[in-house]
Amino acid sequence: MTNNATTEILIDLQQGNRSRIDELSDIIYGELRDMAQNFLRRERADHTLQPTALVHEAFLRMADQQRVNWQGRSHFMAISAQAMRRILVDHARSKHRQKRGGNWDRVMLTDDAMLSRHRDEDVLAVDEALEKLEAIDPIRAKIVELRFFSGMSIKEVAESLEMSPRTVERHWTAIRAWLRKELSEETDE
Repeated sequence: MTNNATTEILIDLQQGNRSRIDELSDIIYGELRDMAQNFLRRERADHTLQPTALVHEAFLRMADQQRVNWQGRSHFMAISAQAMRRILVDHARSKHRQKRGGNWDRVMLTDDAMLSRHRDEDVLAVDEALEKLEAIDPIRAKIVELRFFSGMSIKEVAESLEMSPRTVERHWTAIRAWLRKELSEETDE
């Protein structure tokens, strides 16, 4: 199905036509599942959330959105990435509260925008750094979210944010340096 058809379904849902929700689910479920697997691939091996559960929770949050002016498929996927990130952060916070502090491992940001798969990630540390970045520069924070968490390419991020790929790439270079510094400062504390 084309992006235009997906956009039509999103507009119908926005206007209250809930009968098309199954149709939307059929179209984008595979992409959402891939995104969820990408998110969970960076989590610890014994993570209790499964890709299917993450997709279902995010989809429920997305489908219930009444105040969002959907601009198309890429906009829906970008907001889905944000919802998945929020779900994982909430899950990590819940686990952290249960453990009352536990030992957090810090993250390593590699050049290809992936966390080192040889170390556990600290979702909370990345989220905290991302919140700081969002206060400083919301556009760059959005780029991190789309590149790092949802695994979008530079081109896909550019399309989603209506920027040139060159601009996104320039921002991404600066962001990686800032994140490295920010995360290393947290490790030193």
